[in-house]
This record gives sequence, structure tokens and C-alpha cells, in this order.
Amino acid sequence: MARDMVPVLKRCRSLGLEPQYLGIHKESKRKQIRGTRKKSEYGLQLTEKQKAKFIYGVLEKPFRNYFAKASQMKGQTGENLMVMLETRLDNVIFRLGFARTRKEARQIVGHKHVSVNGKTVNIPSFLVKAGDVIEIREKSKSSAHFKEILEATGAIAVPEWLECDKENLKGTVAALPLREQIDVPVNEMLIVELYSK
Repeated sequence: MARDMVPVLKRCRSLGLEPQYLGIHKESKRKQIRGTRKKSEYGLQLTEKQKAKFIYGVLEKPFRNYFAKASQMKGQTGENLMVMLETRLDNVIFRLGFARTRKEARQIVGHKHVSVNGKTVNIPSFLVKAGDVIEIREKSKSSAHFKEILEATGAIAVPEWLECDKENLKGTVAALPLREQIDVPVNEMLIVELYSK
């Protein structure tokens, strides 16, 4: 399996991204950048695509597949793409506060700790739908690992489109998110322009 092994804070610096969007609360040591050239239109579009891929932990080929699906759906392609990325199971686990980072959420899903509507799912890219009930499996609930996670993520607000029961490690997708509810600093229109060339 291909993995992105680039140091996270270094990558955040190069993309001009705050590490908090990834669930990392370390301070990025910002270096004073002098004499940087203005980015071309293509450079700006590429940076937005790389930001989206990096935030959600998606590689190039799956990202291209998401874009192809989003362009066939009704509505605006950019919004459809962001909603699809946001409703990935690993991202939903992160948003519910059952993981500190999206990478940890991906690992939790991959290790079969999560069930969707009562069935165990170990595919991080599984797309949840409105009404789905996401739960940490009974065997895993009592582990000290999840208690640590809940202590760390207790103050983090759960988005409006999700309902969360932290005591029982259970969440429900109340509705699919709207673009305004997705607090990710990505301009999806530039990604659409990039792929439509």
C-alpha cells in the first residue's frame, strides 16, 4: 500500500496550511520567506488540489476517481467533491472525536474497531450516508486507548451534520454536509479548473 511519508509540519508549511486542520496542535515554526515568486494560475490550482489530498489523506488515483464521480452527480462538481471527501468513514470518525487525527482514524477503521449500522467496516474510504449509525465496536469500547482519545478530543466541537454520543462512542449522520459546514481551507473551484483542462 502506498503511503505519504512526508513530515507533516514540513508539508503544512509548504502548502501554507495550519496543522490544526489535521488535528495536530503543534506550532509550525514559520520561516520568513523572502523573495518568493508569484505563483502561476496552474501553480495555485495544483496547490489547492495538493491541500485537499493532504488534509484528507487521499492519494492521486483515488482523488481523481472522486472527481470523476463528483462530476457525474447533480449539482456543482466542486461541492460534490468536498462532500464526498468529508463523508469518508475515516474523516467521520475524526469529526466525531473518536480519533485525534485523520491518520489515527484511518488506523482505527483499518483495525476493525468500527461498525456502520451494526456491520464491521474496515475500509477507510467507505462513504457514509444520511441516517448511518457509526459506532466503536463493543470489544474496543473498554480499551484505555479510546479513553485517552476522548480526553484529548473532549473540547473539540462536533459538526452540525453529525450527532454524537461520546459516552457510548456512537455517532449518527444526521444529514450530508453542506459546503458551508465543511471548515477546510480549500478552494474547490480551482481543483475543478485544474481537472477540466
